[in-house]
Amino acid sequence: MLQHQKITNKYLENAALTATPAQLLIMLYDGAIRFCRSGLEAIENNDYEQTNINLCKAQAIINEFISSLDSSHGVSDGLHKLYEYMNYLLIQGNIKKVKSPIEEVLGYLIELKETWIEASKLIISGKSQAMTHA
Repeated sequence: MLQHQKITNKYLENAALTATPAQLLIMLYDGAIRFCRSGLEAIENNDYEQTNINLCKAQAIINEFISSLDSSHGVSDGLHKLYEYMNYLLIQGNIKKVKSPIEEVLGYLIELKETWIEASKLIISGKSQAMTHA
């Protein structure tokens, strides 16, 4: 099992090093989603230590989203408020060991990830169209 984990970690490290910014963002959303789901599972199992560990990891990713926002774009203010709200919900879910705030965050994360996937497809499509017209 340890060898499998080493191979997986090496694969993820290489994927992160060769990913585009959009792919990195989507990978971070995947991580936050995975940690929220693991936190929910830990609540169901009354494993509050794992609940805390996983929800803190999800918060760390959301904090990374906050710190990487470009304030020169109007949309960043709305995203900043949403990310702050998601952190608040994760803290509440963690303190109270209740699932509903975490499930709300999970819904936002999934929706945002899908939005970024669609946006990256549009960017790629636009670039390929521009190259064929050049």
